[in-house]
Amino acid sequence: MRKARTGLPVLLWVPACVALALVVLPVVGLVARTDLRDFPSLVTSPGAVHALELSLRTAAASTVLCVVLGGPLAVVLARSHAPGTRLLRAIVLLPLVLPPVVGGLALLYLLGRNGFAGRILDFVFGVRIPFTTAAVVIAQTFVAMPFLVVGLEGALRTAGERYEAVAATLGAAPWTVFRRVTVPLVLPALGSGLVLSFARALGEFGATITFAGSLEGVTRTLPLEVYTLGETDVDGAVALSLVLVLVAVLVIVVARPRAIEGVP
Repeated sequence: MRKARTGLPVLLWVPACVALALVVLPVVGLVARTDLRDFPSLVTSPGAVHALELSLRTAAASTVLCVVLGGPLAVVLARSHAPGTRLLRAIVLLPLVLPPVVGGLALLYLLGRNGFAGRILDFVFGVRIPFTTAAVVIAQTFVAMPFLVVGLEGALRTAGERYEAVAATLGAAPWTVFRRVTVPLVLPALGSGLVLSFARALGEFGATITFAGSLEGVTRTLPLEVYTLGETDVDGAVALSLVLVLVAVLVIVVARPRAIEGVP
């Protein structure tokens, strides 16, 4: 009996190769433009080191905020049956589709001196958030948190509510169910969400420059340093861009879903 062929249609290869080239060739061009002999000195300049240090600190802080705030939000969205949950979910996902600059403007007009929350903070506590390191963390959290929420909510919906229902039937209190049943269910998704949120925060540009500005040592993260160097030192900008590419590749490798690890 003749074995059936299961190969891919030939016509799919052409657009697939074009799509792959569209992703790979710009990175190849970036590598080709990099002067590897000067690469160590370019990426260890004082401005680059300060920007990288600030990026790592703020991205780590925003990732913690994503977990503290986004984790409970994901559970509420996945398990709540209250009216308006669908609308709430759409609002939470807005940062994924909004241009980052628009997000920065929204934060500025909320927490700036002319924003209603910003006026209260300034008048009552004497606190001004825009153009500070705290503004960088808030901007990064704004754009990165949906990645964590989407991943956790999807994991909770896939797992269903049956395990929590069984635990509740056996007399477990709601907090015990959450701690002993719900959290272990979403640990793999939490790990991937953490890595993706950290990477998104590390690469954030638009909302940061709009809400926090580009003050060296205070708000100038690595993407902003690349933008600044692009006007005065192209070689330095290319070298730092390659650093961001390497970080992104590392993140993709770490956050790759375990379900497809064995797929060739």
